[in-house]
Amino acid sequence: MAKQTQGQSSGKQKSVKPAPRNQKGLYTVLGLIAAGFAGFLIYQASQPTGGEAVKIDPGTPLPEAAGYSIGPVDAPVKVVEFADFECPACAQFFTLTEPDVRKRLVETGQVRYTFMDFPLPMHPNTWPASNAAACANEQGKFWEYHDLLFQLQDQWNGFATRRPAGKFKEFAQQVGLDVGQWESCFDDQKYNLNIKAHEQEAVRRGAGQTPTFIIGSRRVPGSISFDKFKAYVDTALAEAGPLTQPPTGDTAKSLPAGVVPEKKGTP
Repeated sequence: MAKQTQGQSSGKQKSVKPAPRNQKGLYTVLGLIAAGFAGFLIYQASQPTGGEAVKIDPGTPLPEAAGYSIGPVDAPVKVVEFADFECPACAQFFTLTEPDVRKRLVETGQVRYTFMDFPLPMHPNTWPASNAAACANEQGKFWEYHDLLFQLQDQWNGFATRRPAGKFKEFAQQVGLDVGQWESCFDDQKYNLNIKAHEQEAVRRGAGQTPTFIIGSRRVPGSISFDKFKAYVDTALAEAGPLTQPPTGDTAKSLPAGVVPEKKGTP
């Protein structure tokens, strides 16, 4: 019998080693992750967006663009802010600049400050936010609700949820509203025409971004510092001329915490 040469098969087949047990586990985990992600996408696609732009018949007459105001009616400088509750730059202005504007300019009687909605189409939850704030205004709590929307913007914006109504209801409770009354107002979208009127006023006055401010006779775009804001107010004060009687005492303090609809003929 011939000797078996080196490298020649001995007639025995090499056995195939099974995949390591930990590798099988990895494939299982990856499969579960993929299935879960697919399920999440299907679920998200099936949910109502809750924040789509509201369709309003162009032939429907709109109410006056009144806005929400603080500060004395006879303040020498009128300021209008066109803003979007879901806008990050608006939240930045609210956090960094607005506290000084209220304390140093509004409460001292120099400025009457009006907020108007300017909902941008890229923000899915901004219309419901404006509606929620308008319903809070119905109970005299617009500014408290306004502040909470900006403070907690990351909890209800389009990145956080597609269904912000639950969060808005929580905010209604936090600011002390009659939640049943607020919820009825919110569900009915009672103030959509008012929001649309604010939006059209923003366009009419040349606002191209949020926030945009009308300070006296000047349109100022963007989230600006308090120093720049005050410089525009000082210019408007100079243009208004000397005050015969500075608004002080009861006149200066009449409106800082409340909500008063803007009267016809004022910004």
